[in-house]
Amino acid sequence: MSDAFSPFEQLIDPDRALAVLRAATDGADDGELFVERNRSESLVLDDRRLRNASYDVAQGFGLRAVRGPVTGYAHSSRITLESLRDAADTARLAVGNGGGTLADAPAGPDRALYTGEDPVEGVSFARRVAALREIDAYARDLDPRVVQVTAALASSLQEIAILRPEGGVVTDIRPMSRLNVSVIVESNARRESGGTGGGGRFGLSALIDPDHWQAEVREALRIALVNLRAVPAPAGVMDVVLGPGWPGILLHEAVGHGLEGDFNRKGSSAFAGLIGQRVAAPGVTVVDDGTIPDRRGSISVDDEGTPPGRNVLIEDGVLVGYLQDRQNARLMGVAPTGNGRRESYAHQPMPRMTNTFMLDGTADPATVLSGLDDGIYAVGFGGGQVDITNGKFVFSCTEAYRVSNGQVGDPIRGATLIGDGATALQHVRAIGNDLALDPGIGNCGKQGQWVPVGVGLPTLHIGGLTVGGSAA
Repeated sequence: MSDAFSPFEQLIDPDRALAVLRAATDGADDGELFVERNRSESLVLDDRRLRNASYDVAQGFGLRAVRGPVTGYAHSSRITLESLRDAADTARLAVGNGGGTLADAPAGPDRALYTGEDPVEGVSFARRVAALREIDAYARDLDPRVVQVTAALASSLQEIAILRPEGGVVTDIRPMSRLNVSVIVESNARRESGGTGGGGRFGLSALIDPDHWQAEVREALRIALVNLRAVPAPAGVMDVVLGPGWPGILLHEAVGHGLEGDFNRKGSSAFAGLIGQRVAAPGVTVVDDGTIPDRRGSISVDDEGTPPGRNVLIEDGVLVGYLQDRQNARLMGVAPTGNGRRESYAHQPMPRMTNTFMLDGTADPATVLSGLDDGIYAVGFGGGQVDITNGKFVFSCTEAYRVSNGQVGDPIRGATLIGDGATALQHVRAIGNDLALDPGIGNCGKQGQWVPVGVGLPTLHIGGLTVGGSAA
């Protein structure tokens, strides 16, 4: 048992907790007691005022028993023997008369992907507030057209422990930090905004270093000024080139969710039953990798105790695998992939992405862009929606440009990209050799749960997407 976080010893007798868990999972296929302690802090400076300063501490447990496709789950913020027994009674309902065979225990973490540094306590409150004020002043000094600045710092430390019926305990300490900067500029009675940010599983010190946040402010201002001169977007079916990095969110939403095991086991995904078949153009290889050090989507161990992996999902255009938690992997007769994730102790795990991206191609990015005769170049995205059953997506662009005869022209505003993931993958025309990961801003929602994720993409030419625009 880890000395860093031993909630069973701190909050309840571990032998009694194990006895309750074993009674709850007797005759089950799987189950665990998941204990969590989480501290988080958020500061928001808006228009020179500290508009929000919040600090939160939460702890609790979730107890799960699994039999076949049925899950019994109960949770409480009170970590007591009485609460555990009540939760066990509820979880036990899924097991019924038993008859299951308890699955082998997960392997537990095999490497440390982050330091365990405490971002909440690592930098003083006064220093964080001072950094936000410096960001505001710096942005306003850069350009007289800046009329509003919003800067936010968020930090958290999640500590988990997973008690297995076999008696083993898996622990993990997960830091997270993030800085976001947004500016609004005004010229000739027109206002536009630009924003940027990022972070990862490390402390706040690197984010509040002036060399870092000054670059972030300049980038936010650049985007705002681009939008200030943007013209209405065209509408119609046209080719699109996606820039590297954050535009990988389109891949995450339109393709990644469709490759999660639960949707495929139930047959509700557009990719169900297609293992071994071509689902994308040659050269398209999609990977989910939870093992990249310090990345926002990385995990030293998933929320069931399985170490993450570098899971190839699509290889050279052929579907080769899905993302699995323990339950869906067992029901589909395959191995877990280390993707059983949950938002907190109050949620049961399910297959979720970590860092999902497309691997490099061979084309020079400039050549990819120059090969676009008529279309748009999209380098920034905002909100998006996807239907898992058919992969249809809609994404709004926050920074995009009109392209004609391979030449990048005016920036455009109001552009949306509409299509479906399976068709888009088949229509990949060229893949750049400039793979980049996002700066650490991704959050993923599924069935009411949110988890941090990463995305990535090289420069990518996709043919025949529908562009929704505002041009007359």
